[in-house]
Formats: sequence, structure tokens, C-alpha cells
Amino acid sequence: MATGEPIVSLQGVQKWFGELHVLQDINLDVAHGEVVVLIGPSGSGKSTLCRTINRLETIDEGTILIDGQKLPEEGKGLAQLRADVGMVFQSFNLFAHKTVLENVTLGPIKVRKESRKAAEAKAHELLARVGVDQQAAKYPSQLSGGQQQRVAIARALAMNPKVMLFDEPTSALDPEMIKEVLDTMVDLAHQGMTMIVVTHEMGFARTAAQRVLFMADGRIVEQNTPEEFFTNPQSERARDFLSKILKH
Repeated sequence: MATGEPIVSLQGVQKWFGELHVLQDINLDVAHGEVVVLIGPSGSGKSTLCRTINRLETIDEGTILIDGQKLPEEGKGLAQLRADVGMVFQSFNLFAHKTVLENVTLGPIKVRKESRKAAEAKAHELLARVGVDQQAAKYPSQLSGGQQQRVAIARALAMNPKVMLFDEPTSALDPEMIKEVLDTMVDLAHQGMTMIVVTHEMGFARTAAQRVLFMADGRIVEQNTPEEFFTNPQSERARDFLSKILKH
């Protein structure tokens, strides 16, 4: 299991939305190269937890460390942190008025101060890696949802992130496109990328995760290897959840 300092560490994290206690005393360490999948019912806090790791959501109490560094509040430090923490959303979030190539090179040129030539060479390499290099000159609207999401993955990778966050990356996709995105993510996992993935895709959780975290009501109710979790859930909540989703 984990050796050395964790790349991501959440300690005593609490968050409220008004009266609603959405994250309740979350403690979580993620090791370098580990793939952690967060599952659980809607409203359990999975996406909120994922979004606190690059400060898209603030926390009310507790500490979050990325590679031993506390999350900056704002400003340059926060921009730097977000460069180290890649994020892939359910809605792609590509710039509609920029080509695929421009979408992927923008961050490296602006934030990492890479030359256009170096950034474009790397972008082509990453687009090829996710299987969409032929689309480099197109605009996002000319691509399928699955292709757009793979561009979004390439864009996040272009920053050389230390960890990748995926917030329900396939939930906006048609079924036949889900597989191409999940295959890309499985490849990434096999190449040793540290990944925290919020998903409803149990097949991905079984094949790519090293650890499954089950959340309910703002808490991490249980965590285990996929094999143990899916065959022998320990909590009533997890058994109930699995009985509902695995029957379909």
C-alpha cells in the first residue's frame, strides 16, 4: 500500500452548506500513483469532497495538503496548486471559441510559461495518447461528447499534474461514448497517474481502482479494495446501495 508522504491528505475536513453538513470529519490520505474511486448515493458529498481538493469548494474546518503543502487561500499560490491538480468535469468545460489544440496548449503557455512550440508538440502527443489527435484543428462543438471529454483529459495532463481529479466524467455522455472515456482513464491508471474519481460506473471502480471509498450523508462510511467492497460490504448503507445498483 501507500509508502512515503501521501500526495493528497485531508485531515478533519468539515463543510456546511447553510444548515446542511455536507462533509463530516473527512480524513483521507491518497498515495502517489494510487487510484481512489468515490461512490455513493446522490447527495452523499462525493463531488463536494472532490472539488475541495483544488479549492473549487472552500472548507469550514480541517486541513488539506497537496504534496505536503497546505492549500493556498487565493492568488498565485492557488493558480499554481490548480496547475498541479488536474480536474476533469462532467460537462467538459472546454473553451468553445478555441480549437482543440488551443484548449490543450493554453494552460502550459500561460501558467507554466512553456514556449508555444514545446506546448504544441506536447499537446499533439497527449491528444494522440487519448485518441483524438486527428481533431486538433477542430472546435469543441465539432466533436462528440466522448471526444470532448478525452480532449479535457489531455488538457489536464498537459499541465503535468501531480494528481488528477475526475468529477463524474461520464455522466453527461451517451452510453457508447462512456467506454471510450473510461478506457482512456484505465490507461492513465495503468501508467501510474494518481487519480481520485467520483463515478457511478461500477465496472470502472472494479477494474481500475486500488481503493473504493463509499460515502453517505457526508461521511466516508467504509473503504476497501474493490474486490472486498463489492463482494463483502461491511455496512448496512453500502449493502443497501449495492443491492439497488447491481440489480440493474
